[in-house]
Amino acid sequence: MLIVEKPRQRNRAKAIPESLIYEIIDGKPFYYDGYKDVLANKKTSEEIMGASGLQSFIIQYLLEVLYLKIGRKKYHFLTNEIGTHLDKNNNLSGDIYIYDKQTLSPDKINTHYVEVAPKIAIEIDIRIDLSYEKDFGYVFTKTHKLLDFGVEKVLWIFTKHQKVMVATKDQDWLTKNWNQEIELLDGEYFNIGNFLADEGVEQ
Repeated sequence: MLIVEKPRQRNRAKAIPESLIYEIIDGKPFYYDGYKDVLANKKTSEEIMGASGLQSFIIQYLLEVLYLKIGRKKYHFLTNEIGTHLDKNNNLSGDIYIYDKQTLSPDKINTHYVEVAPKIAIEIDIRIDLSYEKDFGYVFTKTHKLLDFGVEKVLWIFTKHQKVMVATKDQDWLTKNWNQEIELLDGEYFNIGNFLADEGVEQ
């Protein structure tokens, strides 16, 4: 099935493959950053969908904290752009979603998008084309959707600015430098700046 983009000028609308949609919010498709280069045959879809080395390195670090310090007795740690179905107009994609095992029980794990809220959602950078959106307009909209769905905490990591935004429902959202100790889950903390410095990665 093809999704038709509706830019400001309808006569320039192009058919866009569904595979280039990163997620759908309020019925509106958001495409991968770089999708226009794919349509122009300048890049392949695989080139725009992959995470950067830094993004993947940070994901590895956070998963190490989760697996080694917290463990899987109570939680599932799902990654690889985990798809979450909120309702018929909202399908979101995430980098690391942490689920309570009692919430994501075996009968709810299948070949479709997950339909229950994670306890914590972790997002690393903005992966969509922002031609018609403001950066933080998208971030705020997606964060509100997740919190309203039942997510307890949303963490946004911005590699360009070396910041971490911590959002919880009905509380002030905080933005911190990533070289601070930031709670991940159950009293365990992460510090991206220190981790990268220890690994010799330039910041």
